Amino acid sequence: MKNRYQNRIELLQGTLDMLILRTLQWGAQHGYGIANAIRANSGELLKVETGSLYPALHRLEKQGWVRSEWKVTETSQRAKYYQLTAAGKKQLAVEHDRWTQLSAAIAGIMNPLPKES
Repeated sequence: MKNRYQNRIELLQGTLDMLILRTLQWGAQHGYGIANAIRANSGELLKVETGSLYPALHRLEKQGWVRSEWKVTETSQRAKYYQLTAAGKKQLAVEHDRWTQLSAAIAGIMNPLPKES
């Protein structure tokens, strides 16, 4: 039997914040919807646990990057919906640039160009 956590990818705090901000760029969403969007858009590779998601949402709200309001879901449940703020859009741009630089740096190490003789 495969270890249940064998392929689980743990997210660093900053990466999770960036993924949440990106998800909210597509529109307001409740926590369960945010987690589902991250999972679906990552090809089912990234699973955000409740114990990581809600502290991150509260942290983002405290920073002023998201705001929340209580609404009723499609299934008539009361849920807190999170929405990206203007400051959150700016922060997402900063995080995206940082991620692009980091990804390129790691790619350069993992796939170095052949050295010229």
